[in-house]
Amino acid sequence: MENNMTEGRPLTIILKFMMPLFLGNIFQQFYNMVDAVIVGKFVGANALAAVGSTGTIMFLVIGLASGVTTGFTVLTSQKFGAGDREATQKTAANSIILAGIIVVTLTAVSLLSMNWLLRIMNTPEDIFADAYSYITVICGGIVTIVYYNLFSSLLRAIGNSRIPLFFLILSALLNIVLDLFFIINLKMGVAGAAWATDVSQGISAILCVVYIINKIPVLTPKKEHWRIDPGYTKSMLSIGLPMGLQFGITAGGTMIMQTAINMFGSVAVAGFTAASKVQNLLTQGMMALGQTMAAYTGQNYGRGDLERVDRGTWDAMKIMVVYSIVSAVIAVLCLPYLMSIFFSSSVSLAELLPWGKTYIYISVVFYIPLAMIFIYRNSMQGCGYSLTAMSLGIIEFFARLITALLAMRLHSYELAVGADPAAWFIAGVASFILYRFVMKDIRKKRGKTA
Repeated sequence: MENNMTEGRPLTIILKFMMPLFLGNIFQQFYNMVDAVIVGKFVGANALAAVGSTGTIMFLVIGLASGVTTGFTVLTSQKFGAGDREATQKTAANSIILAGIIVVTLTAVSLLSMNWLLRIMNTPEDIFADAYSYITVICGGIVTIVYYNLFSSLLRAIGNSRIPLFFLILSALLNIVLDLFFIINLKMGVAGAAWATDVSQGISAILCVVYIINKIPVLTPKKEHWRIDPGYTKSMLSIGLPMGLQFGITAGGTMIMQTAINMFGSVAVAGFTAASKVQNLLTQGMMALGQTMAAYTGQNYGRGDLERVDRGTWDAMKIMVVYSIVSAVIAVLCLPYLMSIFFSSSVSLAELLPWGKTYIYISVVFYIPLAMIFIYRNSMQGCGYSLTAMSLGIIEFFARLITALLAMRLHSYELAVGADPAAWFIAGVASFILYRFVMKDIRKKRGKTA
């Protein structure tokens, strides 16, 4: 199924495309959230802290993978929007080959550096072994992360956001079954949760491939397409690498933030972990809208309709103002109940809750700037301005770095968890300014008045 996003009312098209992505992202979060719930209840609070202490590293790995692969498919979206079927097939083949190189590189680098990385992040000794066990298995399955994200991005590039959702729901349910089997029956501990994630993600990738081959000829390359095309490769790398680096830079900032939080011990890490899982779930709509805007702007930019791009970003902001307020209210009112899901009755929630509350109460005030980052960054990327969009990652990195270093110097937990909101506010304002600059630049190059 293909979806032309260059015609019709932007608000309706964006909402229709976004909803399957939103549901898909919710189920995507279940991979980590179910791991955390089952680990917390059946292995213990320290095991949950171990999984949580690697969350920023997972964000780095998954962010690099999804950023690069999404960047590769921006060109696919543009060629599809321009109605060039042959070029669409060529870009699909080229992206699959390039993704293989990314897999080999990311897997080797992550596995070789993991022990050192956990050490410099001040990972508490009482959870170090479990943290290392969990994250090395996850990194061993990078191939499943990269190719699931690639095939899902290819489908979204031609306007199909429903099929990846169906496969993701199926694999999320499988992830729950495998978590229970590996952890309870086979007694594999945190490593079992990581294996369940890898296997489930791999099945999602395989299902996407089967569907594309059988149902989406425009994404099914022919024999002559299976080669590296220098022109497409240059274009894809010019978009994909900055997008991947942007996630990597942002993740670097969150890793520094996690380093500051780790100073407060495993109880603080466990409380923060549970709260951050809740927040990640509530903010998935922002990510879904960002993914929508990458496809929407990619197609409309490819067609040359800049006014439609502007109308779409404005409609997206209206959606996100409402979503951000609702999410903030839910986070504040429901946090104690949602955090309790992660722990067994033998764990004192009263001891963990203050750490989680502090993070959530500071964060929710800045949900609207966070939503702005997703909308404007992805819109710029859809127009091919990945280097400009990457600068937002640099801004976030330095905001987190400065705040986290102050937190470590002053030994302040409030400053440590405030690193996220500081980054969101500064980068959110910058994203709007840079987006306006990009649109003005495009109009200037095309000889139109701003």
